[in-house]
Amino acid sequence: MQRRNFIQLSTLAGIGISLPIVGVLNSCTNHPEHSIGFKNLISGLLKDWCDGMIKVQINNPSNLEEHGALGCPSCEHIHGRCMDAVYPFLYMADVSGEEKYIEAAKLVMTWAENNVSQENGAWTVVPNPKSWKGITIFGAIALAEALHYHGHVIDEKTREAWTDRLARAGQYIHDTFTIDFTNINYGATAIYGLSLIGSFLNNEAFKAKSKELAEGVKSYFTQENHFLFGECKKSSSKLSEKGLHGVDLGYNVEESLNSIVMYALKERDEELLELVTKSLNSHLEFMLPDGAWDNSWGNRMYKWSYWGSRTCDGSQPAYGMMAHINPAFGTAAYKNTELLQQCTADGLIHGGPHYISAGIKPCVHHTFAHAKPLAAMLDHWEHLPEINKNTALPRVTADGVKYFKDLNVSLFARGDWRGTVSAYDAEYHYKYDFRQATGGALGVLYHNRVGLLCAASMAVYHMVEVYNQQPQPGEDIALTPRIETFKDNVWYTNLFDLTADVESADTKGEIKLLSNVKLKNEAREVVVDTASEFELLYSCSVEEMKIQVKTNQIISQATAFVLPLISPNKEAVNKLGENEISIQKPEGLVTIKANVPLNIKEIAGNRTFNMVPGVEAIPIEAFFQEGVNELALKITVS
Repeated sequence: MQRRNFIQLSTLAGIGISLPIVGVLNSCTNHPEHSIGFKNLISGLLKDWCDGMIKVQINNPSNLEEHGALGCPSCEHIHGRCMDAVYPFLYMADVSGEEKYIEAAKLVMTWAENNVSQENGAWTVVPNPKSWKGITIFGAIALAEALHYHGHVIDEKTREAWTDRLARAGQYIHDTFTIDFTNINYGATAIYGLSLIGSFLNNEAFKAKSKELAEGVKSYFTQENHFLFGECKKSSSKLSEKGLHGVDLGYNVEESLNSIVMYALKERDEELLELVTKSLNSHLEFMLPDGAWDNSWGNRMYKWSYWGSRTCDGSQPAYGMMAHINPAFGTAAYKNTELLQQCTADGLIHGGPHYISAGIKPCVHHTFAHAKPLAAMLDHWEHLPEINKNTALPRVTADGVKYFKDLNVSLFARGDWRGTVSAYDAEYHYKYDFRQATGGALGVLYHNRVGLLCAASMAVYHMVEVYNQQPQPGEDIALTPRIETFKDNVWYTNLFDLTADVESADTKGEIKLLSNVKLKNEAREVVVDTASEFELLYSCSVEEMKIQVKTNQIISQATAFVLPLISPNKEAVNKLGENEISIQKPEGLVTIKANVPLNIKEIAGNRTFNMVPGVEAIPIEAFFQEGVNELALKITVS
């Protein structure tokens, strides 16, 4: 088959699409010099990651259960999807001419065939034939891209064997996948996957199934804000008590929307392009100024790693390939890649900004997954639109409150402050409660000068996906700001209150977000014989952020507002008085004052660390005092 780019943005000209075609045509003639910075960034990072993966690759021919696999510094098992690295390895072999990358590619494929390959064409998530096979779609896309763009660098015998293996995987996907057979990310990813494999193998049945899935996914966008939904275990049509769908920003921007964008561009699907553009715009509202994805509220946020989701591919294709529609999409692709670079050490991505400072080892899964989209961007380079950081992200220029009806989540911005308040009640699993930010909780607090100040964790850390999460090191202390009490050693908090709602107002330069919440346990039972109903008020002005908590009920159990402040362990913490604490950050001084004494929870060491979203924090507690039914905390940055 003649080697060519499957996705050429210039093919959109002439299909009557109501998007800015002039930008598309211009992007495909003389590639803009402005994008060279981005190209250098992703080229350097991809080489760093591929070299890092080779460092941990196991070369032990005497033990075929591990020979060729990518060893994981943090996990005791081998990740079955490590064969996804075949694509970035072959890309590097092609551009560098170095044999080590060809050898690395062959080794991961050999390991996969010996350990996770199934007779029906599937691959499994771990070396157990009964384990999950849906991940076949990700390996198949990686192999198809590798063979199509770089298959000429391997010998004919290997190329033929891999092509045959790809056909078997494609047949399994064709026969097994529907748009809603499980979480939406699988059906959505198969849209592009089957189109890609079908084109490479000249298989019309695969392409027909791809088109069928593409038609089906069009009904999986929320009505008001066009968020892709279906990330929930019960069924993709399940609604929460508030009538909300299961939405996870991390999976959407790093996996599902990539596939939809790449398919829509490849197949020139005008209707789908218009729909996915609206969705990309809504999702982009949640990117923080530093390029992080705010998935504090997402119903699969147990895999939130601040820069994205632990086992997804990365948002670069969806946003980079659509930058001709909205230049801020290019900014998103650029800024997020810079953040990934900041979280990289010794050639591997670490699962959050403070892994390195906390001494937490990285999971190799992050790296082999996120290397693929960078290779894809470089393989499509001559057809990409201009990508730079010249256009501000929505959250950089934001001011006021923006409410997302389809999520029951509010974003607020005033001066340098940025925040997220969530009352989203859709759950990933309806038997167990993997609680993301809800109950009127502050999911994120960010300041343009000093960066991240608050970030939600799971209420209780659970290994929801035992093969795809790392164990929590040390004591599990939730990072989500909250009201809490303990009665008979049972934890009650607003983080388990799925019934709370949030009202907002913006007057006289001050934003107010008010929520009436109840303190509940994990079984969602309201605490008794002590105050259970509270008013939680966030007030934000240019000068300060205030949090007020009050109740009209009698408090008979020790009750506190807990404010975990994000801070790596090298930052100085000072107790300036009974009611005041300061944290010296490189870019400014953060000060917390209260109308009651402030305590730092007793912990091992000087920081607590949480795997979600991979940050260190100082857990500050403000307890209600006898005769005082209101707490008032104030945060300033100077």
